[in-house]
Amino acid sequence: MIIDDRYYDVIIVGTGAGGGTLTRKLTPTGKKILVLERGEFLAKESSELVEVEVFKKEDYHAPEQWYDNAGEPFHPQTCYSVGGNTKIYSGVLMRMREKDFEAIQHQDGISPEWELKYQDFEPYYTEAEKLYRIHGKAGDDPTEPSRSEDYPFSPIQHESNIQDIGDRLSKYGLHPAYLPIGIGDEGRTDSEDTGVTPAIKGSNNVTLKTGAKVVCLHTNSSGSTVKAVEAEIDGQSYLFTGDIIVLACGAINSAALLLHSANEKHPQGLANSSDLVGRNLMKHLMTVILQQSPQPNSGLFQRTLYINDFYWGDDNFNYPMGHIQNSGGILQDVIFSESPPILSVAAKLMPGFGLKQLAKRSLGWWLQTEDLPNPNNRVTLKGYKLYLDYTPNNLEAHDRLLYRWQEVLKATDKQSRGIHPYGSIPIQVVAHQCGTCRFGKDPKSSVLDLNCRTHDLDNLYVVDSSFFPSNAAVSPALTVIANALRVGEHLIERLK
Repeated sequence: MIIDDRYYDVIIVGTGAGGGTLTRKLTPTGKKILVLERGEFLAKESSELVEVEVFKKEDYHAPEQWYDNAGEPFHPQTCYSVGGNTKIYSGVLMRMREKDFEAIQHQDGISPEWELKYQDFEPYYTEAEKLYRIHGKAGDDPTEPSRSEDYPFSPIQHESNIQDIGDRLSKYGLHPAYLPIGIGDEGRTDSEDTGVTPAIKGSNNVTLKTGAKVVCLHTNSSGSTVKAVEAEIDGQSYLFTGDIIVLACGAINSAALLLHSANEKHPQGLANSSDLVGRNLMKHLMTVILQQSPQPNSGLFQRTLYINDFYWGDDNFNYPMGHIQNSGGILQDVIFSESPPILSVAAKLMPGFGLKQLAKRSLGWWLQTEDLPNPNNRVTLKGYKLYLDYTPNNLEAHDRLLYRWQEVLKATDKQSRGIHPYGSIPIQVVAHQCGTCRFGKDPKSSVLDLNCRTHDLDNLYVVDSSFFPSNAAVSPALTVIANALRVGEHLIERLK
């Protein structure tokens, strides 16, 4: 084993929405920061994909196998690269709604209350929107939360066919709104070009090591702090030491790393005295619906429109149903790489069309419903094998959202003859994963404190989506970014 002779003030593991943002936040302190990323820089942005590159599944899957609750192996659709999953996301950065932080009754159970509220996150949402150059427009969505400032940039205008759909939805009595999108000089903003790269270029105190897979955290003899981080680089084992250790590997991999780092003082895994590490895994219920486009489109345009009229239910269902947004160009949507069966169904209705031609004659809609925390939905390890024991819940709410949206499309879309193929997202799509290390005040019912420091180890933090007690129905990305900025302020004070 090679021991790095440098000592760092902060070691950050992972460069996604949490880790990349935190790196940028801490850089001005001048403290020595080491960032470990198991992937490399991507050769091409997902927003630059052309033709059917998006359907090349192997480009956007992790190299290792995971296992589902039946023991079947799969390659997860998750991005190991500088920037993490923000390199393949849509760029949609939405605030959770004020009620999302409260206890909400769903048909299948209660979405639990957060011990910090919307107003605790609001200043950091505002900071995040400026940092990630978010384009949006407030006021069209009836669920829009209160804001201290308007969006920093005007909204991305709809494509003509999307504008036409929005007009029809408005006439139908709904409230289509502009999606808040992060757009910078290089296309969609992500945690590489907004967080890591500016931090490195603008300072001499940040060290980034790519191709560095962290495999274990080592504690001191009493088990009270993490004293070293072990990583594999080019087939060699390296040991790095530092004062503060921050995990930002994603909810699944952060939990797996904590479990894999079990030792004599922490036999169930680090930070796991509550037996909650890895538990309460959530990953939205998601369905995609296709509708025929009367005119061909490029298949490469940005998504811009969403509907939240059914977010809290409707006249026939008094429970939350969820969020709807258009997919943008299908040839630029990475998650569609998991959905050729949907296009296959559509192809039967449009004979003579190839995959590319069909995609250019289609428009997509993403439907997202909150799944509820369940301690039996969890990340577990068996030797070196990672298992996702996950059974979806809150299914009727999602089915009702699907049925309701089909009704809307049939009423407003005269081109598709009432036919709208749809398909649900399979287990290998682990987008929007969260909840495996929830935060809270009580060490018996949470893994992290309200500053996202582990209750059990004084210098160990987690700043990815692991900390979520509940999932809401909007993407977790902006809340992860805002929380990283919030935790960053706490760490800046601690580092003084």
